[in-house]
Amino acid sequence: MYAVIKTGGKQYKVAVDDEIFVEKLEGEAGDKVTFDEVLAVSADDGITAGADLKATVTGEIVSQGKNRKVTVLKYKPKKGYRRKAGHRQPYTRVRVTAINV
Repeated sequence: MYAVIKTGGKQYKVAVDDEIFVEKLEGEAGDKVTFDEVLAVSADDGITAGADLKATVTGEIVSQGKNRKVTVLKYKPKKGYRRKAGHRQPYTRVRVTAINV
């Protein structure tokens, strides 16, 4: 059994005991999370999708991504100075515990 959920503007295909990285969620490690926006559910009798689908996916926060310092690379070999600033998006690692249909 699997489900397709939407969170953080992205869609994820999840099954029970999967660990996924999603956009940062509020909470600490060990907190329960419920995803209400379930787009489709696949079970033994087939795939169910649509606006009338009343399903939820519950999970547990495994770890929170930390806000990392912006990486700045500097380079000047022969007078052509280049500087590049990087970005790291903070993520939350979630373990899916149940798919409720």
